Amino acid sequence: MAHVGPGGMALGAQGSGETLEHLAVFAEGLSPPWHQDKPSLATGGCAQRPGTAAELVAPGRLFGAPRGKRQHQTRCPPTPPGRGARRGGGPGRGPRAGRAGLARRGSRAHVQIPVARGKMSWHPQYRSSKFRHVYGKAASKEKCYNCVPITCNIHDNHFCAVNPSFIAVVTECVSGGAFLVIPIKQTGKLDPHYPKVCGHKGNVLDIKWNPFNDFVIASCSEDATVKIWDIPSQLLKRNITTPKKELLGHVRRVSLIEWHPTADNILFSSGYDYKIMIWNLDVTGTVLSKPVKILDAHEDVVLSMSFNTDGSLLATACRDRKIRVIDPRAATVLQEGSYKSHKANKVLFLGNMKMLLSAGTSWWNNRQIALWDQNDLSVPLLEEDLDGSSGLLFPIYDSDTAMLYVVGKGDGNIRYYEISPEKPYLTYLMEYRSPLPQKGVGIMPKRGLDVAACEIFRFYKLIPTKNLIEPISMIVPRQSESYQADIYPLTAAAQPTLTAEEWLTGINKGPVLESLRTGFEAVKSLPQFLEPEPLMEATNLNQQPEAQGRISLEDKENPREIKSIRKRLKVVESLPENEQIYLSDAFTISEHPPPETKNELLQMYYRQREEIRRLCELIIQRDVQIKQLELKLRDLGTDTGNH
Repeated sequence: MAHVGPGGMALGAQGSGETLEHLAVFAEGLSPPWHQDKPSLATGGCAQRPGTAAELVAPGRLFGAPRGKRQHQTRCPPTPPGRGARRGGGPGRGPRAGRAGLARRGSRAHVQIPVARGKMSWHPQYRSSKFRHVYGKAASKEKCYNCVPITCNIHDNHFCAVNPSFIAVVTECVSGGAFLVIPIKQTGKLDPHYPKVCGHKGNVLDIKWNPFNDFVIASCSEDATVKIWDIPSQLLKRNITTPKKELLGHVRRVSLIEWHPTADNILFSSGYDYKIMIWNLDVTGTVLSKPVKILDAHEDVVLSMSFNTDGSLLATACRDRKIRVIDPRAATVLQEGSYKSHKANKVLFLGNMKMLLSAGTSWWNNRQIALWDQNDLSVPLLEEDLDGSSGLLFPIYDSDTAMLYVVGKGDGNIRYYEISPEKPYLTYLMEYRSPLPQKGVGIMPKRGLDVAACEIFRFYKLIPTKNLIEPISMIVPRQSESYQADIYPLTAAAQPTLTAEEWLTGINKGPVLESLRTGFEAVKSLPQFLEPEPLMEATNLNQQPEAQGRISLEDKENPREIKSIRKRLKVVESLPENEQIYLSDAFTISEHPPPETKNELLQMYYRQREEIRRLCELIIQRDVQIKQLELKLRDLGTDTGNH
């Protein structure tokens, strides 16, 4: 006897009246009483409202028949767990029911189970990204810095600063404060008697390299002073105790210092006297006691400072739970805000996105990051809880790749995200994990990265438990060995855009941009005429540390040029002393003997090549000026002819 179920479902049954009662229940589109709170069998495990019919019908499976006596078995879509009825099944067992199924043991029934087809909601939504597979790679033991006595100070700073030439680390000292300056290539075990920079009378709290000079570093201390140091290009042989400049203005200990990102010789310092001072280091004198500007807008200790891209705005996080955006030259607060569910400890600008990111703790003391609109600090755009640990979070933003790195003090992991100017704003990428906890990290500037290995970021992780500094490279996996221009956009160069006086008068300019490709040329953010500079400054090796980084990359590309330089130098050596030949960078062979090693030879080659490039730029500028003067003369001639 054939019955018709919902949606035209054919039900063939042969058995007792109990089976027909169950079929009648299914024909009405209702679930049996023991399945009122569960998905109905008649819908293939999918919930269905009473009285509605299934939209689609798929081949079914035989229910209720004993194993080995199934008829018309066909492949069917996935059903709830269970392969038909089993002996001893009873009510309340759902799809695995035996006697409460569609038929008793021994009966035969063929059921076609409808399956609701539609858009699956569990599919993850992927977004295209070049940095989705970035991974962290720790350096080998030979490339780490061992036996480095890292400071035990509990102040919330990185205690480390890195540039392509040196790595500076705050260290333990018997009396006063000191820090080490180690050449970046001097890896391995450090000599216990290695010279220190030790001119402070109190513990050193922060150190920062000058972004435009790899041989100048600033330090601040508990002795309420800020000092500027000149680091020699050769290896240190004795302790450095005399600073280049000493800044005396704070009355309590100085906890933070920051260099201006585009103006030369502008330094910001913040202390426990709740003041931020702006210093002009172009002022003559070794001791400066009068800053050019004092920002007195905070009611408690400043915990963090960050500049926007051109340095026209300063963002601060204060212990009074407030985030402020300040115009440093006008000493006015443009935006001020706090949120009851977020206590910020660190804050930074997110490049040109006009957004701020803060790291701190939530209402329930969970570690948290938040995104803010820099023009409206009343409510955050996004709040993201990370975990319940107690260590401080250090957010680090890479504006070239729009990636955010979150480093936890006392953790062994580094989380990294991708930032977008539109929702959802923050996209989690991955996490680098390590069992060794970090006290702080140093960040290598982009011009010091290994482009051939597709390295987009590099940390120097301080591990005080092992007296170890471990480099960690963030790498984009690529098979090609050529230059990857899509992951290396133009980045900030080590050249200032403004002088200190120009910035103080109110001029704003973006940073000088350069390409990381071998043999790069600087690209100005705004077109302007360069003033001719002395050739000695342009070709000084101390001012051009990037040449050393290019030597290994171009070693195999210019073998003929290297041989020609060597031949030329041999000819110069054979000349008599009275016939001195002046090279193009204004030094003589008698003053500077010819290079003996391959690296010295390549350094001289790159110096001369850089000088030729600068001379070509000057010639082009002179031609442009000549054409402009000719046009002016022509205009004057036409004006006089008209009169």
